[in-house]
Amino acid sequence: MSDLRARADSPTAAVLRLAQPPIRRFAPGVFFGLVSALSSVGLLATSAWLITRAAEQPPILFLGAAIVGVRALALSRAASRYVERLSSHDAAFRQLSALRIGIYRRLVPLAPDGLRGDAGGPGRGDLLTRLVSDVDELQNLPLRVVQPLVVTVLTAVLSVIGVSIVLPSAGVTLAVALVLAFTAAVVVQSAIAGRAERSIAPLRGVLSDRLLDYVSNLDVLVAYDAVPERMTRVEAADTGLRIATLARAGGAGATFAILSALATLASVAALLVGIPALGHGLQGPALTVIALVPLAVFEVVASAPLALGAFRQVRASAARVADATPTMIPAEIPDEVPEPGSGVDRQPTSSMVELLGLGARWPGETAPAFDGLDLRVNRGDRIVIEGASGSGKTTLAHVLVRFLGYSGSYRIGGVEARELSADAVRGIVGLCEQSPYLFDEDIRQNLLFAHDTVTDDELLAVLARVGLAEWTRERGGLSARVGDDGALVSGGQAQRLALARALLADFPVIVFDEPTANVDPVRASELMRDILSVASDAHGEDSRTVIVISHTPVPDDLVTQRVRLGAPVLP
Repeated sequence: MSDLRARADSPTAAVLRLAQPPIRRFAPGVFFGLVSALSSVGLLATSAWLITRAAEQPPILFLGAAIVGVRALALSRAASRYVERLSSHDAAFRQLSALRIGIYRRLVPLAPDGLRGDAGGPGRGDLLTRLVSDVDELQNLPLRVVQPLVVTVLTAVLSVIGVSIVLPSAGVTLAVALVLAFTAAVVVQSAIAGRAERSIAPLRGVLSDRLLDYVSNLDVLVAYDAVPERMTRVEAADTGLRIATLARAGGAGATFAILSALATLASVAALLVGIPALGHGLQGPALTVIALVPLAVFEVVASAPLALGAFRQVRASAARVADATPTMIPAEIPDEVPEPGSGVDRQPTSSMVELLGLGARWPGETAPAFDGLDLRVNRGDRIVIEGASGSGKTTLAHVLVRFLGYSGSYRIGGVEARELSADAVRGIVGLCEQSPYLFDEDIRQNLLFAHDTVTDDELLAVLARVGLAEWTRERGGLSARVGDDGALVSGGQAQRLALARALLADFPVIVFDEPTANVDPVRASELMRDILSVASDAHGEDSRTVIVISHTPVPDDLVTQRVRLGAPVLP
């Protein structure tokens, strides 16, 4: 149901709707927040009445109810505040967890090529900020926006009614003061901090993007003496974020100043209308109540203008999250990315691959990366795809595993690939990328996700097949860590680990995208020979097909067919 509503809204509204907890979880926090706010107002009113009435020295019996009331309201304020925090934060955190899961599920159909973006799109650091900091900011929708506004409005209305019962004219002055205070505070805060509140989320993303670029490329920047220039860009982003944060704080300070001034004026106005009423039905303790209640009410109302400021930040974060997850609105999925959920989830009966007039392009590009490719790949073939940089070799690899859509025909076992689900295609065709990603875990964990039921003996056996047995022993076994993004692993070792993953997953067709790109020329030939021999070492019905995309020469004795993109298939 929530997905249907999300589709009817704008992307930003859909994200905001997903960030708001359901009413059954949200209502308890509002209820106890209202009890806490009314207890604060009631505590001040009762205390004011008690002190004034006690100054008249009545019999203690006339003060008993007020004394008990002060104690009860003090306890109620503390207890309800505590319960309100528990219930409201529990609801917000539960919804935040559901929101994170929902967003990542919506990203899966786009990954990886639908998230690449164009030249003006978000960088890696900015995208990370959108999916972490901006998503975390969305928890403030129920906590700092909706609940404070609801509690403020109800408290203000009930307080005005209560004061009006004591003295109608005082209730009118309180209502007018509250309206003026809210309007003035919102106008001033919007003028001072409105732009800053909307810009904090984008500025945070810019800073994260520049920091990540600086840290991840520090070695190259040092080598080319480019550190000062990049550091200047980081400092500029930090300065922009700091200025926006200070402007937001300035707006909050101005808001409190206005509310404090108007709270005082509301008390003075209550005295001006209350003093003439003394002796005409209004007693001294009641005058004290209507004069001091505005101070307590304004303390509660102070959260309303801040809630609107918080909403500007929340909405800016929601817009950035929606921009990074266009599947909130299915029509926004790039045409070049396969439609999520399309195709049937069944395995083809054969791993034979046929390409006829195949073409593809990257999302956002108008010109195809390649077009008109014809190729027949039989079981057990070892194919080398060659071509100059930019000829579409990597694009072809991504088409084969259905990261990208295509034109023409791509058939697996006689079945058109677009008629199969992406998971079904990837159960047949596996991809080892140019720079395989290694998790900051040990060797065991970096292999188990390919096949999580294998034993350590089986892992050691597959490592031996890819030439990493001695290397694994020297590093202390399967528990040796590989470092952040494989920092403790060479390019060749990373490729061999990727090959081990592919063997564990038992793909009938394995595609290697530039496996020797990050390997020195001396070891590149040895690595290429090992990849082609080990990956296709099965025979007969279990023979495996290997497709290697390479810009470096591959010996003829290792391949059964060569293909040059943009040129006819060579025998």
